Amino acid sequence: MTGKEMWKKFQTENHVEDCPYEEWAFGADADALASLVANGEKTGTSSAYPLYELEKEPLPKVGEYSVVLNSMDEAVCIIQTKKVYVAPFDAVTAEHARKEGEGDQSLEFWRKAHEKFFTECLAEADLKFTSDMKVVCEEFEVVYP
Repeated sequence: MTGKEMWKKFQTENHVEDCPYEEWAFGADADALASLVANGEKTGTSSAYPLYELEKEPLPKVGEYSVVLNSMDEAVCIIQTKKVYVAPFDAVTAEHARKEGEGDQSLEFWRKAHEKFFTECLAEADLKFTSDMKVVCEEFEVVYP
């Protein structure tokens, strides 16, 4: 099912008026992370704030909907953003790391995995990772199916 098809089904079944939504896949391992979201194990994510600044993109907002896609661009589920905040990388909490649901869910695992991921993403934009770099932290819940 495409993202658009899932969105229309969600709207019809839940009487949701037309409103904006996004379709996207997680950057690191789209299939594994989408599965963690669909299973309720992953209720948070994070992204590099400098990329929002560079691309002049608005930060996610509470209440926004997103269709989570797998690596084949197939819709897996729909989430709704519940909380958004910005924190320095080295101030991201163990609670947020646990909500991301990856690895052993520890802060140590989160820092190691995300330093590597952010370093690679930032390098593509000729930017450098620093431990005090701002990180956009999001919390969400699955609203469909």
